[in-house]
Amino acid sequence: MRIRSLAHTRYQHQFHIVWGTKYRRRFIIPAVKVELVRMIFDFIKTQPELHIETLNTDYDHIHMQIEMPPSILESSVVQRIKWITSIKLKKKFGFINKMYLKRQSVWSAGYFSSTIGLNEEQIKEYIQHQGRKDKPAQVKLGFS
Repeated sequence: MRIRSLAHTRYQHQFHIVWGTKYRRRFIIPAVKVELVRMIFDFIKTQPELHIETLNTDYDHIHMQIEMPPSILESSVVQRIKWITSIKLKKKFGFINKMYLKRQSVWSAGYFSSTIGLNEEQIKEYIQHQGRKDKPAQVKLGFS
């Protein structure tokens, strides 16, 4: 993980986000996966502050590791990706459109999110040492 910078902010925010298909239907076959990944990366290209580290799918869900600045809500990013890909997948693949009839989204309503960061023990130690002053070392001069 690297530290990124904006005008007045330095940050290191990464999230592991997972969302599934509506009714856990297994429509993310290899041909759909290729298009879905392309659609997500096309969206990310329009958002220069977002960076996908890793993206992978199974037949009924998606895993994404994404980095974003603190000024952007992760829920907004997930909502936009799900909305855009749902529309495009139904247009591109007739069987997905038929599968969900007149439903708006092909994705389940929610998602899972977890932050990715430093080792928990390192963070505890860092917090415990906050407010302590370093003990200055005695300087020894070479005069005799």
